[in-house]
Amino acid sequence: MRYEIRLSGEGGQGIILAGIILAESVIQDGRNVVQTQVYGPESRGGATKAEVIISDEEIDYPKAGRIDLLLALTQEACDKYWEDLKNTGTLIVDSAEVVAVPSGGFATYRLPILETAREKVGREVVANIVALGTVTAVSGVVSREAIERAVLARVPKGTEEQNVKALTAGFELAAVHVNR
Repeated sequence: MRYEIRLSGEGGQGIILAGIILAESVIQDGRNVVQTQVYGPESRGGATKAEVIISDEEIDYPKAGRIDLLLALTQEACDKYWEDLKNTGTLIVDSAEVVAVPSGGFATYRLPILETAREKVGREVVANIVALGTVTAVSGVVSREAIERAVLARVPKGTEEQNVKALTAGFELAAVHVNR
């Protein structure tokens, strides 16, 4: 089984960190993973993506081709990457930032990820961790325990409680808006 995830948004949203955390959680669950990242020349505001390929077998090619799950936190990211999504895949978009949502055979979830970070946690900067909660809950590719351990291992000291709150908010967001 090979499962390809692309997290996308803009510089400054923590997309790269989210990809690293997701990959580290997969390792904790005892599976094979490859994580790659691409970001624009601007440090903030440029297009950013992180890809995580998960497999029970050896991963012989480290690039994502046909995406099983795409997270898009901006319209630009959605426009740029949605065509790589498998027809049977899953698209998760921020409901406020992505207004033109493509259609296809894939499942689509419009979730207020940035708003949830602001309203439930008090800081939009943790939207990447809220997004990780939603991605984990929707995909089921990694355990909740592993993603929480990976978040705690990577976030800056002193922000652990806030980030666990953000992760929990992401799980709750998915539970409310996604019928599995």
